[in-house]
Formats: sequence, structure tokens, C-alpha cells
Amino acid sequence: MITNLARDVQAFTSNAFLVEGDRTVLVDTGSNFDAVGKIRDRGADLDAVVLTHTHHDHVGNLGSVTEAFGVETWGFDPDQSGVDNAIADEETVRLGDHDYVSLHTPGHKNDHLCFYAADAGVLFAGDLIFQNGGFGRTDLTEGDRRRLIQSIDRVRETVDESLAELHVGHGPSVTTDPYRHVELAGQAARMG
Repeated sequence: MITNLARDVQAFTSNAFLVEGDRTVLVDTGSNFDAVGKIRDRGADLDAVVLTHTHHDHVGNLGSVTEAFGVETWGFDPDQSGVDNAIADEETVRLGDHDYVSLHTPGHKNDHLCFYAADAGVLFAGDLIFQNGGFGRTDLTEGDRRRLIQSIDRVRETVDESLAELHVGHGPSVTTDPYRHVELAGQAARMG
């Protein structure tokens, strides 16, 4: 089961997805809301935190979550503050009841990862791809439009039209033709 803990939060935050199952994992912690309370409200016993990237809006709650649940954090670059363990490009990561392949997808930030489970048809896209062809900002430090387009293309070539769920860093998740939203993001990034 995948639950966006930040869904009704009014403060500036990223989405924070609690993926429950064999290995209960929080994908991004969000910021400016009580993530610990929301996890406890669900009765979840957290096994780990996995990060799409380390922008503050995605990791603002990291300290409180790792302290409350005694868990470690996994991300692309363990040199980044708060990242305990490295996830390599194309490494398999267990989230909930499924194995996901990690895809290093720079362009928005150098340490950006997406996670894709082919058997479940689920993609966690972080700030690479959003609903309706939206894509991550490239005007921030480490932003690079050319690399972002390459990363979107890589995701589009990895997933296929059987993609069932697209979970994004901001805004609503997409469950109706999410592959089309991936295609639209690639087109829009080339035009911008």
C-alpha cells in the first residue's frame, strides 16, 4: 500500500510516500509537517527512509523520522547530509512488497533517483516528472536542462505503457495513463 503522508498538508513540502509491506519504507520525508505523527497514525513500523534527492523540501523531516523510528537513510550520494547508505544506479531496492530498480536521473539535482517496479507497474519519479507533462526545475544549483531531458528519456525507455502508477514529488499521483505523462514531460522539457 502506498500512502502520501503530505497529501493534505498546506505548508511547503514535497510528497512523502509511505510504502507499506514486507519492508515498510518512507520515500522522501517531506518538510514542515509532522511526518512522525502521520506514520504513527497509520500504525506503521518503519524499516528505512529512501530519498529521491536531498533538496530541503524532500528531507526537512529526515532528522525527526530517523530519530523516532531508529532507521537509516538510503540515497544516491552518502556525502550528502543525512544519507547513511548509497543506492547505486540500477541497484535493486525493496519498497513495500516489490523490488524496484533505482535509476540515477540527474538534471534537477545531481543525486536524483527514480524507482521503478516493473512487476507492480509503479514509478516513483521524485522531481523529474510531474502530472500533465510537468518536469523538475533546472534553474537551481546543479540543475541542467540537457541532463534532465536525458534522464526523462531514460525513464521513458525503461518503463512502458503498462505503467499503472506514477508517484511524483509534488502534486497528485497519476493512475490514468501515466506513461503518457512521462512522454509529455520529455516533450515539454525540450520546448522550455
